[in-house]
Amino acid sequence: MTPEAITQMILAGLPGAHVEVYGDDGVHFEALVVHESFQGKLPLARHRLVYATLGEKMGGEIHALALKTLTPAEAGRA
Repeated sequence: MTPEAITQMILAGLPGAHVEVYGDDGVHFEALVVHESFQGKLPLARHRLVYATLGEKMGGEIHALALKTLTPAEAGRA
């Protein structure tokens, strides 16, 4: 798995998101995801939205994914 592949999967599930994925061992990754759908949601709900875009890859090809999820306003992008 590559950061680029994870980025594309997240973008497919959250169109219009700003996504940055890092990780160089192929199984442990960190991601920043900024999307308007996170508005009014607690961090766990935001993370679930991102995990849903990755489906069965989570826990398999993607062993660990540390997430930072922000709304555009929180990210200073509004």
